[in-house]
Amino acid sequence: MKLRVEQISMALGLIGISTLLIFARYGERDDVGQKEDFKDNYSIYSLPIPEHLDFAGEAVPLDDPQVVEAFDRELLVNTYWQSQTLLFIKRSARHFPTIEKILKENGVPLDFKYLPLVESGLTPIVSPAGAVGFWQIMESTGKQYGLEIDREVDERYHVEKATRVACAYLKEAYAEFGSWTLAAASYNMGISGLKKQMERQRENSYYALNLNPETARYVYRLLAVKEILEAPDQYGFHVRAKDRYLPQETFTVKVDSSISHVAYLNEKYGINYRILKYYNPWLRMENLPNPQSKVYEFVIPKKASNTQDQPFDPPITQPAAEQSNH
Repeated sequence: MKLRVEQISMALGLIGISTLLIFARYGERDDVGQKEDFKDNYSIYSLPIPEHLDFAGEAVPLDDPQVVEAFDRELLVNTYWQSQTLLFIKRSARHFPTIEKILKENGVPLDFKYLPLVESGLTPIVSPAGAVGFWQIMESTGKQYGLEIDREVDERYHVEKATRVACAYLKEAYAEFGSWTLAAASYNMGISGLKKQMERQRENSYYALNLNPETARYVYRLLAVKEILEAPDQYGFHVRAKDRYLPQETFTVKVDSSISHVAYLNEKYGINYRILKYYNPWLRMENLPNPQSKVYEFVIPKKASNTQDQPFDPPITQPAAEQSNH
């Protein structure tokens, strides 16, 4: 017992000495010492510019110093905004397979998978201007390309349908400009707006145009995100496979009738409202009027239910909680 007490006393003494040493080194450093510690232990590096860059197979003119500096700015911002770029890498693992498949089906270069990262970070956000979803589609544009947008349903949040609309827009822009780089720039400022600037300046290259600050940075952001995500370890991002947000196994439930409350779906397939909304963000309300008997497809995670083979038949009666409100 005496030996144990002595050992404890010795350990406490060592801890005390260590604490004093740490305090002496860091707690009472003068300005010169503090500056030296900072210089010796903290480093930020400038980044080498790749010898070749391209977007959708179209070369970037790296012999132009202003082009190099514009790209360098975005490369630095996205490398040293570590939390955002780390989330880009994690989220891309879940959503890129779906987006890539639709891009291929529509003949749009795969480099455009980076566009929704730049637009929204692959999150279903709403911009101050009212653009919605991964692809940041305005209401007028969505309706122009056939999306359903009303109080109960907003298909701009539907990843597959919104991606197809983006493809249609980009192909239209490519037909207008003959350049995927210009098509990408037009996604930010509009086909007519970009065309007007090209005619005014008598230039036909994105890299030669003098554009508003947002569009002037837009393609360089795409290039920087592409560069980092294609070789993340070279920029200090080490993400294990198990740390990525991988796709979840799901099944689809087709509904061609009205739903007075989505609690029916939740109860049927063993999920809750939060899960239903996550997988079906296009559903904006708790009910779904469907006077034209349109077929809607609800995505349900498999792990949440063992009833994936059962069709959905809305009950005639309402839940008791709903009845009590009338």
